[in-house]
Amino acid sequence: MSVLRNGFAPRAMQFIAAATLLVSLAPIGALAQTAPVPCNVRLELARLANPLTRVSQRLAAGQLITIVAIGSSSTAGAGASSPDKSYPSRLQVELSQQFPRQQFKVINRGVNGEEVGDMLRRFDTGVVAEKPDLVLWQLGTNAVIRNHPLIDHGASIRDGVNQIKLAGADVILIDPQFAPKVIAKPDAAAVVQLIGATAKTENVDLFQRYEVMRQWRESDHMTFESFVSPDGLHMNDWSYGCLAKTLAAAIGEAATRPVASASAAASLISLDPF
Repeated sequence: MSVLRNGFAPRAMQFIAAATLLVSLAPIGALAQTAPVPCNVRLELARLANPLTRVSQRLAAGQLITIVAIGSSSTAGAGASSPDKSYPSRLQVELSQQFPRQQFKVINRGVNGEEVGDMLRRFDTGVVAEKPDLVLWQLGTNAVIRNHPLIDHGASIRDGVNQIKLAGADVILIDPQFAPKVIAKPDAAAVVQLIGATAKTENVDLFQRYEVMRQWRESDHMTFESFVSPDGLHMNDWSYGCLAKTLAAAIGEAATRPVASASAAASLISLDPF
């Protein structure tokens, strides 16, 4: 098995051409052990479908890249031991390590308990006003756990995506987490499918958090206690860290894709532990 080990900034595209990818994270949170806990992410789940044009332009010009992460509690960082362990905070660290000569500003606009309609009402002030180059929109979880299916068939998601596009930013949707309180709901799979279908029809990227976490449980045979907080819903330090590291790698590859193409043979991505 071929594994990449050295830091790849500013050669972020190299990870995608490797034959394997293993994200080895230092033991943190509930998983503190004597050896690092591996986080395996299959390439087809980690790789973004579309290049990030705006981020690519800013990267090539050496200009500040502003990223807005909007969402609910798993963006705000519920379940993390401290604010700097939230995925947006970790993402800024990971991107800065990949591209040490590039400035990144990741703005956390997560608010506990919000659904899509709540987020849309603050898009102007919380997202567009920041002049973002990339917007990460985490959505759907609260609709699932409150039994509020997205009955508008994705119209509200399309509204938000169009607002982001009009602002000139790239878009990555992030679907719900694969956690006990989510998967117990009958509408969970349907909401995940709707978000994925909307991303495809709107030609924007999707980070498949649901399937990544499902892989941890069903393929890697990790216990839910390993990557979900005791409340059975939110992620923990380890899973937020893994999410951020994998997302940073995906962003780096998608922003440099015109320079290097992906290898169809790759199956896993390999990053150093943080």
